[in-house]
Amino acid sequence: MKYGNTYYIIIRNKRIKIVRNEIKKMTNDKYAKVYTEVLEILKYLPKNEYDKIAKEKINFFEANKDNSYKFSIDPHMPLDEQNISIEANSIIIVLFRDYFATEKQKEKLNAILKQNEDKYQVEIRNKYNPDDIFKNRSFNIIETNTNEEIKNNKLPIEVKEENFFKKFIAYIKNLIFKK
Repeated sequence: MKYGNTYYIIIRNKRIKIVRNEIKKMTNDKYAKVYTEVLEILKYLPKNEYDKIAKEKINFFEANKDNSYKFSIDPHMPLDEQNISIEANSIIIVLFRDYFATEKQKEKLNAILKQNEDKYQVEIRNKYNPDDIFKNRSFNIIETNTNEEIKNNKLPIEVKEENFFKKFIAYIKNLIFKK
């Protein structure tokens, strides 16, 4: 789903926010590993396909990758069966959409993204619906538990009530001794 320059992708039931022009700002350790994964996947592209990707993005991925992180993929297995992070998968989807997809594929991908976003919004609406938020709580159970606790409590309870005159004297004493 696209909102301005923001894209939301749902992969493996997790919602990922991708800001098209903000990919360059993701430089922490987590994304350093993601960039390593993306570069490893891109190695298996044919040369003519690899050259379609903007050099600045490739250079950015190279400059910010984690050199100590070792990641490898099996070229004989499909990508969805391999242990690729959700973020790397999202970046690959964005690269596919921006550089390789035909108009028909872009429309289909956008339809899938919109469907995923709609599904996510329905899930959020159901989870945080203000009309239903209190329906799931059972006040009767709490009330029953407190009544049982009171019945089971056999200790004598002393209720201390002060009459008006004692309260008034205590108030006067407080005023006198404060000064």
